[in-house]
Amino acid sequence: MKNIVFMVAVFIMCLIPTVGLIIFGPGEAGANEVLADRPELTTPEGTPNTAILSDIKNYVDDRFYLRQELITAGRKISAGLFRATGEDDVIIGKNGWLFYGSTLDNFTGAGGLTEREYFAAAKNLSLMNEYCESRGIRFLFTCAPNKNSVYGEFMPNTGVRAERYAAAELYSLLDASGTPYANLHTAFNALDETLYFAHDSHWTSRGAALAADVIGGALGRPSRYFEGNFTPAPHTGDLYEMVYPAWEDSETDLVYTPAIELTYGAGGTRPDSITITAEGSGEGRLFMYRDSFGNNLYPYMADSFAWARFSRSAQYDLTGVDADFLVVELVERNLVNLSQYPPVLPAPERDLELPAQTSGTIRLATGETGLEGYIGITGTLPAGADVDSPVYIQNSAGTFEAALTPDGFSALVPLANGPWTAALYVGGKLTSFEGI
Repeated sequence: MKNIVFMVAVFIMCLIPTVGLIIFGPGEAGANEVLADRPELTTPEGTPNTAILSDIKNYVDDRFYLRQELITAGRKISAGLFRATGEDDVIIGKNGWLFYGSTLDNFTGAGGLTEREYFAAAKNLSLMNEYCESRGIRFLFTCAPNKNSVYGEFMPNTGVRAERYAAAELYSLLDASGTPYANLHTAFNALDETLYFAHDSHWTSRGAALAADVIGGALGRPSRYFEGNFTPAPHTGDLYEMVYPAWEDSETDLVYTPAIELTYGAGGTRPDSITITAEGSGEGRLFMYRDSFGNNLYPYMADSFAWARFSRSAQYDLTGVDADFLVVELVERNLVNLSQYPPVLPAPERDLELPAQTSGTIRLATGETGLEGYIGITGTLPAGADVDSPVYIQNSAGTFEAALTPDGFSALVPLANGPWTAALYVGGKLTSFEGI
């Protein structure tokens, strides 16, 4: 009899998630989840949906009753017993700290950027700075540190910490090229105060105030937001929500008080909006490319200028920038984006004599651009190219330096007749290739 009662109880428990979905409706998404859509018998084209059974399974898996509560309970047990969350993107650290999983390779030095990716990233930033200088725009790059680059003592014993944080190599290359940057790693590491959330991958509002002061100082526009008044406010960490979606986070933020008042223009007004335009109490015009670290940062930056626009675009298009200052903020774990998404700008002309004799061919792809009188050129590096080689493109209009990708190049060059030639260094020697 006891066995029968046990079996019935287990059967009922197994029915609760599915029956609950029917009675109480589907569960909601947790954190940044994207749940499966409701299954349909027909496709948008009106034909029978042959994947209906698979769609039903995915829908139920994503939306069964008490899903978030069961996930939270399971992960809490896993964290207590095994120091693991069951969520690949989150690492459980010491003293309840959580870290973004993708930063582990940066922390240990086991992964990260290749030598070519570092060189391409630094070259692209240098080209952006050169273009801005030619237009009277002051350029600045800044890297938001990975949380474990500043608070590595809270990381679990998952490997030996790298001798240098990931951005240090890029800073060395920027120093060599004279490209201006604001070193936030130095600023955060110099303070004993904790300025990142324990349960979030980002800096606090007070940490953002420090970043704003450092950036402003590097631009010659000093501010003192970090010395202002801050009051406690509840905060739900993005990492905490990913691991424990049904629980309420107990962490707090320190919010700048009184709140900064901005006048918003075209674009969104949410901190995570793709584009934000705002008017502040300062002077001048700012254009800033930023990522999620800009959610807490942008009010301080906007307040420092009369007009500011913030973009979350991963590709930096400088052709339409109309501002006095251009700032690029990017988190350390995504530094590779600087090479994977080359900037869009007219390739600078170089007074350089290319070797007349070619040593092979490079296939060049052309494309239309939004810049009148220019054509887009892309290509792949030939075998044997030096890891620290720039790339030059030549046509009848002149010789121009291209932006770089890890295995290729990209350039906006003036429309002109051929022939096309690409040149780069192979074995330390500048070598020409016929463009085809």
